[in-house]
Amino acid sequence: MSSKIKPIKSVSLVEQVEQRILEFLKENRFKSGDSLPGEIELAENLGVSRNIVRESLSRLRMLGVVESKKRKGMFIAEPDILSGIERIMDPDLLGEEAMQHIFELRLVLEVGMSELLFIRKNDSDVVNLQEIVDREANDPLCKTDLQTRLAYEIEFHSYLYKMSGNGTLNRFQSMLLPVFHYMMQQESKSAAEPKRGSISHNDLVETLRSGTAYEFRENMRNHLTPHFSKLS
Repeated sequence: MSSKIKPIKSVSLVEQVEQRILEFLKENRFKSGDSLPGEIELAENLGVSRNIVRESLSRLRMLGVVESKKRKGMFIAEPDILSGIERIMDPDLLGEEAMQHIFELRLVLEVGMSELLFIRKNDSDVVNLQEIVDREANDPLCKTDLQTRLAYEIEFHSYLYKMSGNGTLNRFQSMLLPVFHYMMQQESKSAAEPKRGSISHNDLVETLRSGTAYEFRENMRNHLTPHFSKLS
């Protein structure tokens, strides 16, 4: 035979009921805040025991799809799309390849969010970024201590995420920080002086102040040269 027969997946009854409830919610266009049918009604319609339905709903509650309200029943929740990722975003739990991929995602986000920054930036944001840059420039340890320089790097770029005004993006960046710290720690152990782009933090602030979104994107790409140069 030219192709193999795909094996049958073993799916428990609880998983089947969970999937069927999800399909039911989608088919009937349930929205956040809508109440679900009771356990007894669901059990009768699905032809399973109430215990199976209860366990399936418990799984959906863990995923953030539904929530229970005392004496009121189950309701559709607004899923927290980052909660599952947040629990495992730990260098101790992730392999080297996974951390590298996450670090690359951070590079893509920072280069790609220029349009959003220019739509939502204000004078106060630019002033706050300039204050970070000035502290960095006047800190003598930046010239001799890589850890100090990395601390300013994190502070500066974290503020850019805050400037975006996007709660999901800002929260995701916070989740990336442990991986970012780990990767930076690995780079700091290198005996060789890391490559540096020709665009500094101060140049990026000046671009935010008087440049364009396109110029900022190009300058950010240049600023991140040390990291992009290691991609293969």
